[in-house]
Amino acid sequence: MGSLFAILFWAWMFTAWFTHIFTCFAEQAWGFLIAGAIMFPIAIFHGTWVWFT
Repeated sequence: MGSLFAILFWAWMFTAWFTHIFTCFAEQAWGFLIAGAIMFPIAIFHGTWVWFT
């Protein structure tokens, strides 16, 4: 069960990060893209936020 949680956790982090990258490119938010690249939790939280808005 622990390995399933780990796989789901990493999958969530990767897809949220990818969502952040794609959204920033589409909206041409270059500063926010760089901020997410430097401090990856910003990218993960933003990507998750995009899913629910």
